[in-house]
Amino acid sequence: MKRSEVNRALREMEQMIRDYRVSLPPFCHFTPEEWKEKGHDYDEVRDNMLGWDITDYGMGDFEKVGFSLITIRNGNLKMQDKYKKSYAEKLLYIKEGQYAPLHFHWSKMEDIINRGGGNLLIRVFNSTENEDKDEVNDVHVHLDGREVVVPAGTQVRLTPGESICIQQYMYHDFEVEEGTGPVLIGEVSQCNDDNTDNRFYEKIGRFPTIEEDEAPYRLLCTEYPAAK
Repeated sequence: MKRSEVNRALREMEQMIRDYRVSLPPFCHFTPEEWKEKGHDYDEVRDNMLGWDITDYGMGDFEKVGFSLITIRNGNLKMQDKYKKSYAEKLLYIKEGQYAPLHFHWSKMEDIINRGGGNLLIRVFNSTENEDKDEVNDVHVHLDGREVVVPAGTQVRLTPGESICIQQYMYHDFEVEEGTGPVLIGEVSQCNDDNTDNRFYEKIGRFPTIEEDEAPYRLLCTEYPAAK
């Protein structure tokens, strides 16, 4: 991705967040220059990859494959002695035409919540013992306290306010229902580790390679300078 594309995506998500009157923690507003002065008191942000995250999954076509997100809070499975949180929270922003590819998590269970905007479509499959997608057996899903059994490959529609629980080893992808507009998504989960806990059905990446065509507007969670 070009840095200008990343910057534009960040500003679009910020605007959606303002539109829905959600307030972000202070570190989400730090400029790259401010990050250069931050000391070890912000190590939790650095170590646990809190903050902004833009992904095109290494596909180079963000408007079709990718979305924007912020990790607001998170623990750390590799540093549990230092960071005791067993949970994480994110905000995500996805537009019509964008797509988050099929994947599951080995460790993380998560609730995905439509916080506002259009309708979110989440396709679900069980996985097999060899981690293929199970295209035969029905999927048990939990929707806001209601258990529903759906055929493999069903796209579950979440209107604003609705949520789905995605359990470990459940393949899922998501996109916006055409004609309903962009969606602000909430995610509440167990600890998040985007380096080791994403099992993508197809071989793709997780973080973008950035071409620097302009100065960064915000630093991504993978870009913080070391503490002074």
